Amino acid sequence: MKLMQTATLILLAGAIAPGFAQRGPQEDRPDKGEERGKSERQARPERQQGRSQTQQHAEPPNQQGRPQGQLQQEQRAQRPPERSQSQQGQRAQQQPSLPAPQQRQEQPRRADVPQRARPPQPAPVQRAQRGDSQGEGHYPSQPRTQQQAAAWQQQRGWAQHGAWQEHTTWQQNRAQHWQSDHRTWGQRGGYGGYFIPEDRFRLNFGSQHWFRIQNRPIIVSGYPRFRYADYWFMLVDPWPEYWADNWYDMDDVYVDYDNGYYLYNRRYPEVGLAISVVL
Repeated sequence: MKLMQTATLILLAGAIAPGFAQRGPQEDRPDKGEERGKSERQARPERQQGRSQTQQHAEPPNQQGRPQGQLQQEQRAQRPPERSQSQQGQRAQQQPSLPAPQQRQEQPRRADVPQRARPPQPAPVQRAQRGDSQGEGHYPSQPRTQQQAAAWQQQRGWAQHGAWQEHTTWQQNRAQHWQSDHRTWGQRGGYGGYFIPEDRFRLNFGSQHWFRIQNRPIIVSGYPRFRYADYWFMLVDPWPEYWADNWYDMDDVYVDYDNGYYLYNRRYPEVGLAISVVL
């Protein structure tokens, strides 16, 4: 019995001895425990300060003090929902396409829209065209004989189809309405008088050879006559009412051929007075 009790005490003593050995040095050095507590208290605010700095780098607060992540979430929540590509395509098809400015064409004005009234303009003076369209610039290559021209002149071939008739004075040969009073050689039935040889005509007549009659034409058998380049010419048309009384001395004139002979005034180039060569 005693042996067993002795062994039990030895075992208990062996188990308690290590704990006492470990506790003993700590209890003997109470100052080390206080230093450890101080070091832990000093390290704790440094860890908290480091944690706050990492949080600042991770999520910097905005001007209101909220983290940036929370602000971005709120902004996403306020945005309208994005449309899908199919919805955007349908919306583009529904909207009508406008033409480009450079492709836009001006539509013609409707006939029923009243237009702005224009002020009345004076009617232009009606003047005759230069002779006949047939044979313009073409000089006859086979002129008639002098006997044929003399017979036509005796028959007064120029005074047919309502042509201007003879008058006794210069002023009476002035037209009242020249557009209706004059006649072209085509309207008279054609020119049947004498033809000037072509070489002499090209040398002295045409628009490049203008001259002035200077003296008032003389009245012979009711028609005015004048002389130029060794030929006598007879005016079988009246002179226009809007010409000056002394146009023969003031205006440049020339003789040209257009299915018959005409006297042209350079001041009024569209007016041609029918004339005939006098034998």
